[in-house]
Amino acid sequence: MCLRSRRGDEAAMTAGEGTLRPWKPDPGQADGGRPPPGPSLPLTLTVLAWLGTGTTMAGLNKWIFATHGFRYPLLLSSLHMLSGVAVGYPLGWARGPSPPAPRPRARIYLLSLTFCTSVALGNLGLSYVQLDVAQAVATTTPLVTLLLSGLLGGRRHHPLQYAAMGPVCAGAACSIAGGLHFHQPGCGFLLAATVLRALKSIQQSLLLQEDRLDALSLLCLTSLPSFCLLFGAAVALEVGPSWEGVLRYDGTLWACVLLSCLGSVLYNLATFCILSLTSALTVHVLGNVTVVGNLLLSRLLFGSHLSGLSYLGIGLMLAGMFMYHQPDLIAAHWAARLGRGPPRRE
Repeated sequence: MCLRSRRGDEAAMTAGEGTLRPWKPDPGQADGGRPPPGPSLPLTLTVLAWLGTGTTMAGLNKWIFATHGFRYPLLLSSLHMLSGVAVGYPLGWARGPSPPAPRPRARIYLLSLTFCTSVALGNLGLSYVQLDVAQAVATTTPLVTLLLSGLLGGRRHHPLQYAAMGPVCAGAACSIAGGLHFHQPGCGFLLAATVLRALKSIQQSLLLQEDRLDALSLLCLTSLPSFCLLFGAAVALEVGPSWEGVLRYDGTLWACVLLSCLGSVLYNLATFCILSLTSALTVHVLGNVTVVGNLLLSRLLFGSHLSGLSYLGIGLMLAGMFMYHQPDLIAAHWAARLGRGPPRRE
């Protein structure tokens, strides 16, 4: 389904030697800190598929909740996971037996629990605040991922990549901050969901790079326990109190739900492929690009208005993206400019 990254081998060698490497170039950079000629074609196609499916699925979900008045977000998330089971296992059988590899069940179950808790807290936060506020809080996920990867994984990044988190997060937040109305109680739930979302990506990256799981295997192994947890929560909290409401929706809604479920399978597979080739931080930096895509899609489908602050935020986020992906180029250009300057006086 995707190329296996060499980073897992390097991480294993580093752990075996018991040493902590200094800053290691993050995704898109070759060994020695030099940027490669360009991204590989499989990675480029995977990123484009990830951005397309993510934006399309977000638009579908917004259509389901806003237009059709669907009031069961946990049930929809559980159906997404059920689709992963229904599609992943037949694809695995069609692919044939994969090379034997140990299955870290404890890590897989912990990942499923982290994912389900983040979904539950996110939905709980949405019951207190507007969707735009939740999206603004979610734009801080790259910064949280950067901090967690340093605290938990010992990974060090280029100083400019730390600096890039400012425009990346602030730009994405400003792009949707035109009409925000904060309600304090839900922000704690949303911040907790953001931390768990970052932790989930780090756990997925470890399973893909260190435990040598491929994208399809990870989808199959995590979808079933996640479905059980989410469906149980949906029955207890949503469907149980008002199960008759599910039967009142027409076929158009369920067609949108089916498309959303298929999109979630493609989105998860693309996410796992990008994680195996890059890092958890890169996925969330790219995720802020999806915020812009969602804005443009919302303007096309729902007639949303983009303010001057939104355009300023888009510009800031694009500048932060360039800083994050090309720190060596910026540092070399800055050093060259300083070298051509007048000599310093003693």
